[in-house]
Amino acid sequence: MILPRLPFAVLLIASPLFGETVNVIAEKYYRTFFRAHPVLKRIKPGDVVSTKTLDAGGQDFAGVYRHPEPGNPLTGPFYIEGAEPGDAIRIKLTKLRMNRNWGFSGYRLGVFALDPGTLERIYPDHYKMDLVRKGSDRLVPWDIDLARGMVRLREPLSARMKMEFKAQPMLGCIGVAPQGDFAPTSAPAGNYGGNLDYNKVGEGATVILPVFHPGGLLFLGDGHALQADGEPTGTGIETSMDVEFTVEVQKRARLSMPRLENDSYIVSIGAQPEFSSPLDRALQLATSDMAAWLEREYKLEPWAAHLLIGYQGSYDVVTVAGTMALKIPRSALPAK
Repeated sequence: MILPRLPFAVLLIASPLFGETVNVIAEKYYRTFFRAHPVLKRIKPGDVVSTKTLDAGGQDFAGVYRHPEPGNPLTGPFYIEGAEPGDAIRIKLTKLRMNRNWGFSGYRLGVFALDPGTLERIYPDHYKMDLVRKGSDRLVPWDIDLARGMVRLREPLSARMKMEFKAQPMLGCIGVAPQGDFAPTSAPAGNYGGNLDYNKVGEGATVILPVFHPGGLLFLGDGHALQADGEPTGTGIETSMDVEFTVEVQKRARLSMPRLENDSYIVSIGAQPEFSSPLDRALQLATSDMAAWLEREYKLEPWAAHLLIGYQGSYDVVTVAGTMALKIPRSALPAK
């Protein structure tokens, strides 16, 4: 089929009417987003892919250690047929489900989230050695009620409140192999995605990532049962996940940053490694990308895009010292 050569057209490799169902569980996991890792599975646009992720410490749904070191082991890479450099891939998370009844988190707010004047009065970041992971005393356990969709702190116990909250499952890590031979670990974020730790990356969301290598080379991991805006403790409630997703390829997308769409918003994500640059730089990245998105895909005049951002936009602190996101409500957008 000959596709029209329109300068700013959004051209998708259409999903087939009946995509294949692909079930895959990795035997090997990686801690880098790297183009040279062996492909876990080749998939086609429209395939429904079901897989599992480990928790940030390397344990699976049964609590078995599947990776020798903690630090967000990644499932992947998935090679998407038809994805070429300069394109984008659109990953729709059709299901994201917690698959075990426990998780863990940090014990206190990170000092990066606090006013330095409060540090002298902060409690020590030590609870019980070996309680969650051998050799660590900085983690506390949470119980996950899968039937009710709730999380509850097992210990310590507050004398004032029951530390029980509604779960909001999300993926901390979603990204592609970045440009060239760059092989960042699964700790930072960047224009390739990575360890975004954005709590809107949940079931029903579509994450849009630029493609730098043939096949895109998609990685997933770092499931959180719940995480506040900014990840101020440095963790979510870390757990393993069952993940189902589909992918489309957006040709000649000209993306500079990760994006996200859900039923309520379109979102530009100013992704950068934490502590490498101030949040105002992340805000600038997100805002510049949103302006370009509105102009290219929604055909707004530059001045209209700026004023729409100025009077309908809202910002999320994605990570306390790294990434910002800019949201525009769908109700404010013109028809494409």
